[in-house]
Amino acid sequence: MAIITIKSCLVCGSDDLKKVFDAVDHFSSGETFAICDCTHCEFRFTNNFSSEDIIGRYYDSPDYISHSDSNKGVIYCSLVKATKQILDKVELENKTFAKITPKERIETRLWDMIALREAIINSIVHNDYTREVPPKIEFFDDRIKITSYGGLPEDLSEEDFFEGVSMPRNKEVMRIFKDLELVEQLGSGVPRILQSYGKECFRFLDNFIRMTFPSSQVVTPQVTPQVGELVKVLDKEMNRQEMQDKLNLSDREHFRLNHLKPALDLELVEMTIPDKPNSSLQKYRLTVLGKQLRI
Repeated sequence: MAIITIKSCLVCGSDDLKKVFDAVDHFSSGETFAICDCTHCEFRFTNNFSSEDIIGRYYDSPDYISHSDSNKGVIYCSLVKATKQILDKVELENKTFAKITPKERIETRLWDMIALREAIINSIVHNDYTREVPPKIEFFDDRIKITSYGGLPEDLSEEDFFEGVSMPRNKEVMRIFKDLELVEQLGSGVPRILQSYGKECFRFLDNFIRMTFPSSQVVTPQVTPQVGELVKVLDKEMNRQEMQDKLNLSDREHFRLNHLKPALDLELVEMTIPDKPNSSLQKYRLTVLGKQLRI
């Protein structure tokens, strides 16, 4: 088998290369390939790969469909193509509603497309791909949820994040997206999102960042009177006892089964420490959807 080993950077010529991680070909061969960085220009590439005359065997499968719109098998494509396909899908789903008044016709889209575009591109460009976890975009009747793997960089605070400070996780991907004018300016995405949606749309987990954008056409979920009571009194972050006191309830199990659990299941209420549900410091707050229900 002919293996090609790159000993100097294809971009700048430096021979100061380092292996960053191993990538496994789960699709076909099961082989492991080294992913390397040039320490000089930060170009990232696959090393120790097969030569052109035999590389075709990695794609010799009836399930492999290259750059295809078919629904059969697994579809592989570049991040750039995937991004454009997602944006096209969102544009299709982002319907326009019209309201006729005596003076004018007012048209409103379900979501602000500028903010949504920035959120989607951010989730793709800044996603941590080292664990092979892709970004996730979910469509619901009343919201779009965008989740990217990899929490905030160690030296970046939430305050810095909302101020537009950016620490690109994938510098080469960022450069390519900027060259293609998919990204206009480093750090401009979050401030643009905040022009249309509040900070409460962002949720920071240990290993994920999630953005939830409510629809402009409010769909009121069917809630029980008990859930409605909880949403009404939860006007700030509260622990379990504080919520029970507000509702004048002493039975913890009754509160959990009839108030708290249904509200969590409907995503009207969320934990402040979701990764440690049984923490003694656990508190609860309304989600974006919960706040909409109070209006």
